[in-house]
Amino acid sequence: MLVDDHPLVRDGLRLRLEVVSHIEVMGEADDGETAVALLEQLDADPHAHLPDLILMDLNMRKMSGLALATLLHERWPQIAVLVLSMHDNVEYMMQAMRAGVRGYLLKDEPAQEILVAIDQVMAGRNHLSPTVAMKLAQASLPTTLLSPREREILRHVAAGSANKQIAQTLNLSVRTIETHRQNIKRKLGIDGQAEFVKYAVEHRGV
Repeated sequence: MLVDDHPLVRDGLRLRLEVVSHIEVMGEADDGETAVALLEQLDADPHAHLPDLILMDLNMRKMSGLALATLLHERWPQIAVLVLSMHDNVEYMMQAMRAGVRGYLLKDEPAQEILVAIDQVMAGRNHLSPTVAMKLAQASLPTTLLSPREREILRHVAAGSANKQIAQTLNLSVRTIETHRQNIKRKLGIDGQAEFVKYAVEHRGV
């Protein structure tokens, strides 16, 4: 589903996505309230399907994109949310990730980046475009407590990799990766898994 208050942007996105065989644009909305109403209608219909992913702007009328992302994460957590925005402000990016957004792209990115992001998010990973990842990395507090290996593992966690994948990539045992993760959490004062993943995403590239 596309959610953007600029018809030309939605038209352009729909035309770009409709030529991709495994992507179907099943709905559009020009603001957050309309998007929620459409989702409620689909949710109430036993024969209808909710979208797997919502590609949305942050700056919209009536309901802000951040408010919409928060509501979607609470009511329909199974729907992945991918932001496509003009906002390159780091605080906006941080707030979006905290709201449960799975990916963040800027509107001046190449069109191919949108397709890469959709595939990554639908594969269960988080996706930040290179520009967004760089901005977040530059703005993040230095994690000087972490070793180079621990920072490397943190980047893999931010990319959505599981312990087994990280172990194979780094040629280490799964047990070693688990130990590293526990050490990272201990050094950073992090308890839960969700908080750990959130920290990894917010400090990607550090």
